[in-house]
Amino acid sequence: CRRWSLPNAEHYALQYVDGRQTYITESNRGEIKNGSILRLTTSPDQEAERLYSGIQSNNSDVKTDSLKKLAGLSQDVTFAQEFINRNGLKQIFYIVEEGNATGEMLAHTLKAFMELMEHDFVSWETLSAAFIKKIVSYVNMNTVDASVQQLSLSILENMVPTSRLLFELVKKEVTLDRLLTHLQVTNAQLQLKAMALLIALLLAATDAERRDMMDYLQEKNIRQFIHKNIIHSSEPLGDEMAHYLYVLQSVSLNLCERRMRTSMDPYSQEQRELLQSLRQTAFELESEAPASNFSTERRRSLCAKEFRKLGFMNNSNPAEDLRRAPPGLLALDNMVYFSRHTPNAYSRFVLENSSREDKHECPFARSSIQLTLILCEILHVGEPCSETAQAFYPMFFGQDHFFEELFCICIQLVNKTWKEMRATQEDFDKVLQVVREQITRTLSLKPTSLELFKTRVNALNYSEILKLRQTERLHQEETLAVPVLELRERLKPELLELIRQQRLLHLCEGTLFRKISSRRRQDKLWYCRLSPNHKVLHYGDVEEGVQSPPIESLPEKIPVADMKMLLMGKECPHTKEKSSGKQNKDVLELAFSIVYDMEEYCLNFVAPTRYEFCLWTDGLNVLLGKEMTSERTQTDLDVLLSMELKLRLLDLENISIPDTPPPVPKPPSNLNFCYDFSHAEQ
Repeated sequence: CRRWSLPNAEHYALQYVDGRQTYITESNRGEIKNGSILRLTTSPDQEAERLYSGIQSNNSDVKTDSLKKLAGLSQDVTFAQEFINRNGLKQIFYIVEEGNATGEMLAHTLKAFMELMEHDFVSWETLSAAFIKKIVSYVNMNTVDASVQQLSLSILENMVPTSRLLFELVKKEVTLDRLLTHLQVTNAQLQLKAMALLIALLLAATDAERRDMMDYLQEKNIRQFIHKNIIHSSEPLGDEMAHYLYVLQSVSLNLCERRMRTSMDPYSQEQRELLQSLRQTAFELESEAPASNFSTERRRSLCAKEFRKLGFMNNSNPAEDLRRAPPGLLALDNMVYFSRHTPNAYSRFVLENSSREDKHECPFARSSIQLTLILCEILHVGEPCSETAQAFYPMFFGQDHFFEELFCICIQLVNKTWKEMRATQEDFDKVLQVVREQITRTLSLKPTSLELFKTRVNALNYSEILKLRQTERLHQEETLAVPVLELRERLKPELLELIRQQRLLHLCEGTLFRKISSRRRQDKLWYCRLSPNHKVLHYGDVEEGVQSPPIESLPEKIPVADMKMLLMGKECPHTKEKSSGKQNKDVLELAFSIVYDMEEYCLNFVAPTRYEFCLWTDGLNVLLGKEMTSERTQTDLDVLLSMELKLRLLDLENISIPDTPPPVPKPPSNLNFCYDFSHAEQ
């Protein structure tokens, strides 16, 4: 200021020109990099004062411009604090509550409010009822601008997890019907924000409320709508929507948890009747003779015989078989569902096995109990939702009563595999192990419908499983011969170099990372990539929908020479900050940080997937001159080694490779065996 002869230096501040245009303060001045471009501008307190006056202006153009600038500057923590200290939020509340602002002005007001609340200076619980009602009205009205509705949905999504009171208020004011209406619009961003609020409500609800909400959504055919209009829409599915669909699937499947963890109560009339219905459905034709003619003793022995035919271990008291939890009552529910919805298949299963020799019969009840447990493990029933996962099964959304229908297909698969294996009672565990493999291998193909799953899982019969196992075993044996192991060791350095090059190429392409706060999964995205000469890491914030921003558009940079070390998991500073709350296991598994500049600063990452985590940590280790340590390195190395070995050993097919090289023959006694061409010419 002295240089330019500007009075009142305290009215000015330095600010970054690029990126988020943060103000330079005493606390962050040490982070300025060489080459950063700064500008001299009005200080945050002066700017806050000016905008505070501007948003109260009677001139609508001045007011709109002030609100637009406020929405941009509110990302900066220093400015936000100055503005909030001047009671600026109160003025924003007034603009919204007054209800005169519309369109662009209202959108800027809500954006500014969102950014100011992001800094956690003010609790969400301090919001007035009038303000919340106004936000709710924007969601519930049809005539409001789409950008205003998106921001309103985001504000409500942020409010829901903060307190029980706000959750109840939003749940009461924004009906599920209204959210379903927003889900059915063509605007993808509006659809996404509506889904985000729906998921926030489901996660904040109690078990009973969640069950009621899911029942209502099922009544409204939300699954079919998602299957048809979101999963199979012409637009590709974004990461955010994939995560919400995963959570919706997880929440739905977790409704089975209560039954899964409840043992059977032998004194419960309702549960006993369900158990008896299984027996009656299977043997009603056989037992047409009036049971009343039999004595109590005779009737009891007849029931015990029939329960034994049904495959219960404890035939005199079958309730004992269902005392183990998990799978608890869920196994009974599945058996009853199978007997009622596919009675022919059920009768065929039971009667076919009751007429077989004792040793070869497939026990229906015992198989059902074990199969239910296997399905619960494969589908992660009862496990908390991951904060970042995106893996959902498209077929889940194409089918009502998904778990029960899947059970019906798989229990018939058990019987089919049992016959193919010619199994006896001693082979029970082996059969169920094969069935587990059949199910997991088929699910990994991500079939789009249960019909397709059924076709594929039945095609993967026992002989196919044996072939796959044999191929894997042969491949293992082949690669364990001593000469092959020596060849592997010689090929390793070359292939590891290939993996290093691939990792660095991946870093040069860059990856989109998400900022995850303690409150929610954030919409804010940032991109990081390595320069083509492998000298500098470039990073910066980007907007949703940007696939691969050019390196020039990423303002922040870290020279590779300044990088000191790589931290992973619990060692990262951003996981330590969050450890006070409920630490999410999956965030720990995906977190890593780069320590740079004399070990003073950290750049913190949370990878979108485990695959990206492995590639980035390997690439950064290569840049630091260290070994690649991820599990992906080992997998890639095994695949490359396997391919290279197969190519090298092609000529040796069906020739057994000896463990030791054949002996070199002794040299001949007479080495004078040079051929004389002169005699041949004569």
